[in-house]
Amino acid sequence: MAFTADTADVAETAKLGEGTKVWHLAQVRENAEVGANCIVGRGAYIGPGVQVGDNCKLQNHALVYEPARLAAGVFIGPAAVLTNDTYPRAVNPDGSLKSASDWEAVGVTIDEGAAIGARAVCIAPVRIGAWATVAAGAVVTKDVPAHALVAGVPARRIGWVGRAGAPLREDGDAWVCPQTGERYAESGGELSLIG
Repeated sequence: MAFTADTADVAETAKLGEGTKVWHLAQVRENAEVGANCIVGRGAYIGPGVQVGDNCKLQNHALVYEPARLAAGVFIGPAAVLTNDTYPRAVNPDGSLKSASDWEAVGVTIDEGAAIGARAVCIAPVRIGAWATVAAGAVVTKDVPAHALVAGVPARRIGWVGRAGAPLREDGDAWVCPQTGERYAESGGELSLIG
């Protein structure tokens, strides 16, 4: 059974998986789906129809706008933002207030095990590859390959990370995780686990 704090706002049509916890002042909108054993922190926002996989953590005040898709094991740091509008405006050129029919929402896709650091911003549409890490405060404007460590404004790859999240060390023709010993091969600007 999921736990929802008394001050959280979870839409009746939202689906929460077994063991998921939604904390104070968090909002989970209509038709959002949050997998099993997730943590939705204080003041976090999950937009209509957003899909969150199992074992994800959305820290305090994280903002995940529709139509974002998060795979299993994704970490969204405090106050991180996943945007959804390519050309944001409050009004149309004639000065009238924009409505839902005046723009097309685009989403951020985050693959398994990836982590988005505190106050980072992912500008939709982008894809964050599996097990990648976006450093705190980074602004992601283009796709991030699996296992990449990106930082800065705009975000650029500054290294590689393993599934444990630690930066990898170069060892001859391979990259090695100092925590797990897993070895990775780099080819064409991408990284893959050896074996």
